[in-house]
Amino acid sequence: MKADDPRPQLALSAVPRSSFIASADLRRLMSGRSIPSPAAVRQILQWLSPLSPKKRALVVGSGSGYLPAVLRQLVGRLDVIEKDASIADIARENWRKARTAPIAITVGEGKLGVPEQAPFDLIVCACEIDDISELVKQLDPNGCLYTLEGDEPMMPNLVSYRPGGDSGRNRTQLGPVNFSRDTGEILIDLDYIDQAQLQEARDEALQKREPVINVLRRRLRVDDTEFYRNIATQRGLTFMQADELLNDLDVSLFRSFSKTFLDNQRLIPVRADGEALLVISDNPDASLDDLARMHGSGRLRMALVTPTSFKRVWSALELTQRSKQMLRWREEPTAPATVEEDEPREKDLIDSQTREISHYLVSIYEAILLDAVSANASDVHIERYGNRIRIRIRADGELHDLTHYKLTPRDHAGLINVIKVRAEINIAERRLPQGGRSHMRVGSTNYDLRIQIQPSLHGEHAVIRLLSQTGRVLGLDELGMAPRTAQLYQRLLNNPAGLVLVVGPTGSGKSTTLYAALQSLADDGRRKVITVEDPIEYSIDNIQQTRARPEIGFNFADAMRSFVRQDPDVILVGEIRDTETALEAIRASQTGHLVLSTLHSNDAVDALQRLFDLDILANSVAGELLAVIAQRLAKRICPHCRQPAEADPAILAEVFPERIPPGFRCFEGKGCTECNGRGTRGRVAVVEFLSVNDEIRNVISRQPPVGELRWQALDAGLMTMRDSALDHVVAGTIPLSELPRILHQERMAPEQRGGRRSNP
Repeated sequence: MKADDPRPQLALSAVPRSSFIASADLRRLMSGRSIPSPAAVRQILQWLSPLSPKKRALVVGSGSGYLPAVLRQLVGRLDVIEKDASIADIARENWRKARTAPIAITVGEGKLGVPEQAPFDLIVCACEIDDISELVKQLDPNGCLYTLEGDEPMMPNLVSYRPGGDSGRNRTQLGPVNFSRDTGEILIDLDYIDQAQLQEARDEALQKREPVINVLRRRLRVDDTEFYRNIATQRGLTFMQADELLNDLDVSLFRSFSKTFLDNQRLIPVRADGEALLVISDNPDASLDDLARMHGSGRLRMALVTPTSFKRVWSALELTQRSKQMLRWREEPTAPATVEEDEPREKDLIDSQTREISHYLVSIYEAILLDAVSANASDVHIERYGNRIRIRIRADGELHDLTHYKLTPRDHAGLINVIKVRAEINIAERRLPQGGRSHMRVGSTNYDLRIQIQPSLHGEHAVIRLLSQTGRVLGLDELGMAPRTAQLYQRLLNNPAGLVLVVGPTGSGKSTTLYAALQSLADDGRRKVITVEDPIEYSIDNIQQTRARPEIGFNFADAMRSFVRQDPDVILVGEIRDTETALEAIRASQTGHLVLSTLHSNDAVDALQRLFDLDILANSVAGELLAVIAQRLAKRICPHCRQPAEADPAILAEVFPERIPPGFRCFEGKGCTECNGRGTRGRVAVVEFLSVNDEIRNVISRQPPVGELRWQALDAGLMTMRDSALDHVVAGTIPLSELPRILHQERMAPEQRGGRRSNP
């Protein structure tokens, strides 16, 4: 069409582009060319042959439906063929919202076209087609086929083919079409923000002299991995994780460029990837032009990473470079050293040589923490065994070694001192256990670090627990409880008074379950909630949280005595550790308060015996206890690589000693980039739920032996941990192999009343 033809602009004006964006499904199913900008569509239309209501057209690849909708304004009939039925459904819905003229869409292989509707005056291939021979056959003798070709997905060439010539078709390259959009436009298309929010972010970015994406990340508070992967898909970039890069970094490339330049441009050259130089960035709008001129030869390929991955790769390259520079003066032992010789010296952080080391060690410490955050780890363990330094992180309940840190005993001593200084722990004391806290921020998330230093044979060990302070914790619907259990738990929170206990060993997720209840109460906002905790693990908006301070004589029991005068509706006690706290919890529930707390015990029935051991009267327990929830954490199967699994016969024999139920199934994770090849991602609570009814109260008041109490609870409807675990297995939430890890051997098989009575 001619450049001065007004019809393309009229067609664009007649089709509201907003009807073709903001679909959550687009993030998973569509690429960056599926929602072209009006400028890109205008470019294509200007190169097409003259269009009129008499023409018949075919579009191969519907995308969001925007390009076909605009083209439909200019032709008499339009057919679309789309390979993916899900995308076809999205296009149909978008056409309905935009109220376009009728568009016929067929689900099928694009290169085969729609022969039953041929011939076509115009065929536009909006996606890559490897063989256009069948499509050319469906053209009118005077028709023309247009394809997008080239290696650059966001800047392809528009090429036309007409019937004729020796090969049966004449090819003409018309020119490039620019499909690129800046990050702000992409985020509008993906329904993260609107135009007003984008303008506000741009103004703030200009004022603070930072990329607009940094401002938007802070405001949106989204998961970085999903956020950057979606942007990469729309920009036609490769998305990569730090773990894919760390084992193959070229330090010489990093050294060959100015660090100031790379930091300002947010670029890191990581390695030669075939004939191209692989460059990573956490800014999708970053330009490679200056780097290409400095590189001099070869082409550059950019991959998008999250800011955390960018920092991890930068730290790894910098640490590798620094460690090589320090080899000239580092003291390497020539013979096995004694424990006394390896003792760290007080002057390690203050002499001139050590000050140089400390910067290196601070970088190592920060890199370790970034590794832990990236793996969603709960703990970091820094240990020394002779001359071997071991660094591990606990992810999904299991410890994993970080093998890319090669530390000497001297490094270890300095690293422990760096940790102590950050946590305000006495660096001169190396004989006694010490604890402390510090804070850090990664992106938009603040972390509270709880640090414990423990003396050992060869030096001090450090354990760092990471707690994210997001202002909002998991809700009840996000815990992963079975629907029936979640419903019972929610009902407990509506009680006007009583005691609810969540029990289990250390690290079983008790606090997370209680905090989910607090978040539900905070969202509801109709009741006043006060907590006493040691420490406060998560900060929750609209909840009055108090920290116990035993060192100044303010413990759990003291806090509860003061709370009842604050007119609360709900009181949370971090943990019932002693008789005094248990008595105050019972008294608070007797005076009309709902009391939530945790207790260390193996299961729900053992929790009752634990209260008896704390000298709480059986009648008081029977009268005030509403429910006991016992739980363990099981590894959750990664949803991205879940697949049916063959059940382990040994586990099946334990779980089903008599017969396997018909239709029983289980799943496992194959391992993928999302879960770093582990097959599991995150954890889910497997619970035992004891709801205290009149029948159970009568039993509790008699204070029978724990064995008898167990089978009486079973008769009264105890929801066992075994049943909860099997529900998760069948649903594909956890693998069958988790059952022996979370269940005692005697609880693997169905519990029988006779078995419990014979061994009370």
